[in-house]
Amino acid sequence: MPFSFRQKLAFYLILLFGSVCFTSHAQAQIVPHPKSILGFHPTDDKTIADWRQITNYFTRLDAASNRIRVQEIGKTTLGKPFIVGFISAPENIRNLEKYKQINQKLADPRIVKDQTELTNLLKNGKTIVAISCSIHSTEIVASQMSMNLAYELATAKDSETLEILNNTILLLIPSANPDGIDIVANWYRRNLGTKYEGSSPPELYHHYAGHDNNRDWFMLNLKETQLVTKLFWQEWFPQIVYDVHQMGQNGARFVIPPFFDPPNPRISPLILREVGLIGYKMAADLQAENIAGIATNTTFDTWWHGGFRSAPYFHNSIGILSEAASADLMSPVTITQEKLKKSVGARGLNSPLETATNFPELWKGGIWRPSDIARIEMIASRGLLQMASKFRPRYLQNFYNLGKANLEPRKNEPLAFVVYAGQPNQETVSRFLEILMWQGVEVHRMTRELEIVLDAKKPNDFGEIPLNSFVIFVNQPQKNNVLSLFEKQVYPQRLKANGEAEVPYDVAGWTLPLQMGVETVAAWNIKNADKKSLQKIENINQARSVLNLKPNNEAFAKMPNPLKSNPKIGLYKSFAASMDEGWTRLVFDNFQISYQSITDADFRNGRINFDAVILPSQSEKQIVDGLKKEDYPEEFAGGITEKGVENLKKFVKSGGTLICFDDSCEFVIKRFNLPIKNVLNGLKRSEFYNPGSVVELEVDTKNSLAKNLRKQTAAYFINSSAFEIGDKSKVKSIAEYAKKDVLLSGWVLGEKFLNGKTALAETNYGKGKIILFAFRPQHRGQTFATFPFIFNALEK
Repeated sequence: MPFSFRQKLAFYLILLFGSVCFTSHAQAQIVPHPKSILGFHPTDDKTIADWRQITNYFTRLDAASNRIRVQEIGKTTLGKPFIVGFISAPENIRNLEKYKQINQKLADPRIVKDQTELTNLLKNGKTIVAISCSIHSTEIVASQMSMNLAYELATAKDSETLEILNNTILLLIPSANPDGIDIVANWYRRNLGTKYEGSSPPELYHHYAGHDNNRDWFMLNLKETQLVTKLFWQEWFPQIVYDVHQMGQNGARFVIPPFFDPPNPRISPLILREVGLIGYKMAADLQAENIAGIATNTTFDTWWHGGFRSAPYFHNSIGILSEAASADLMSPVTITQEKLKKSVGARGLNSPLETATNFPELWKGGIWRPSDIARIEMIASRGLLQMASKFRPRYLQNFYNLGKANLEPRKNEPLAFVVYAGQPNQETVSRFLEILMWQGVEVHRMTRELEIVLDAKKPNDFGEIPLNSFVIFVNQPQKNNVLSLFEKQVYPQRLKANGEAEVPYDVAGWTLPLQMGVETVAAWNIKNADKKSLQKIENINQARSVLNLKPNNEAFAKMPNPLKSNPKIGLYKSFAASMDEGWTRLVFDNFQISYQSITDADFRNGRINFDAVILPSQSEKQIVDGLKKEDYPEEFAGGITEKGVENLKKFVKSGGTLICFDDSCEFVIKRFNLPIKNVLNGLKRSEFYNPGSVVELEVDTKNSLAKNLRKQTAAYFINSSAFEIGDKSKVKSIAEYAKKDVLLSGWVLGEKFLNGKTALAETNYGKGKIILFAFRPQHRGQTFATFPFIFNALEK
């Protein structure tokens, strides 16, 4: 039967509408390759994606793929969006909240009702894996690689990928330092095609911390650290954390676990075994792809707490670090045999040209490209995800078992740690408690006075602890974290055959109460402790109420300004970027202290119109000479110069106060001809060594520089100085290193060279003053105990 015009029209409209719908649906399912969005393939030579481009790509992936959900979890230090891509099977992505709750229960065995519930949790839970890229933003390739990894997982249909997606939930962090990605991208683009191509920026690539942004994971000074800590230890509790880094150019091509000695005794042996197992899987996969130059058991140890991959050890999680040899940012480099021969050997790896069990195949040199780095990182990431997928039940069971074991008392461990009520510096006590709670540590307060055993050797000797003291019980899922933060570290004395100290990966001691000057005590027994006498603190404002402090409206709020006057403060900021300068700015900003940065040009031109000038810990060469003109454009090259030195002298002679931290003291002592010497200069590492430890000062509390300080104060020493005063009529010693037993936490070799030497000195110079700190009183923004020295110096 023939169709009418209207019937034909309707038919064609239906076809057209269906075609449009089908086309739109198909387009919505097309997952964009990074190149289609960026205009180039990530990790190709001389290309770079900035943070806006990276976040834009992840947003487009989110819109196109049901395997990925992108969340902004907060803002960075400079206000950029901090994103995390959750990547898994579509069913898992639709039910992220369900899997988060499952993992929260596995992280705290106390809230698992019975074996039946545990069986269901283990059956239904997913291995939670976090991969974080380019926290050090000059180690740029991983941030670019993250887009390739996300695309591969969002599109691949092979059985192995589908198994990974089904059994794991990946928390992919394209960069833990978004601000730095832009700093590096902008600098790289500016200099592309010039002789400065591939150089590092003449500024800190984290606004405050630079390279030290990966030294903040127990202190939580930085916005980025706070965001990731909340994501990990309040919400998702990943079983595996992989931190992707780069290193120097002339050694191994890739360093992965197992790690070097020594291990921290508070890390579970099972965690150490699992770290090694994943590392060897990565190494085997890379070897199967005929990639040479892969090293294990070298350089990096598991001693210290404060790194992205090391903090997880104390939260019952597996932490993996990889370090790839670098290019010149995103420009290829040629590595010759001669460069490899000159490479300085590392712990466990004498030379990149010598084979060993932990380094079975040499890389013989050649062109090294960003794409080489990315390929290695992709294979390593894939190998880790395979392990997480195939052994999902085991990772979940072990994670639960580790938390459960921590609930049981162990021999030679205290029952709890007590933070005394009524001690000074209540704002610091509040910050101390907030740091603990933010990491998932439980804190209680005493609602009545309790009797406590303070000496393990005297189990019947009870003493009273005052009302409203805070109690942190050891036997909680976070046991190893609690112990690691409260205990004094005892680093093993590791010496080379020639008697020199073997350099640890980072610092040797970090005990949090000592660094912050918070009075705590170990409790070995508590009489009649029950729910009526102990109240769990649910949030920091409950603690602040107990401390008689005003509530905070946001986490890690600003500290009150400690200065009674309003001095005009200048802080030297060199283009030879100093992390010590950055940490000083952080302390001032956190304490709401006004200051201005002083540049090299300001010194050269005599623009030093301040009451006080601070020189952070930098060498004389960095201060006077700065960056080399052959390496950097003229506007960034050169330091304060000899002219700046003379202008600095005029500033002090005219009545200014000059404050020097650690290394800069040597410059001032020499140029101002002060009767002081650093007695540690020239000593061999077999005679004296202290790589980062808490030491005791004996303080002259009658001096105004020591106002609000204790007679015995803990300070941080990290390859620092010790002064001997030649003319005590001209130079005052305000604080000295203890005359005996100077070490409080960590390691010191050759203590006798430190005992009784001056740690803080003051002298007049013309109408002004010079104050010399032999140590760093603001080290990494952690040393609250010695901050008052700085505040007092500013009000002299």
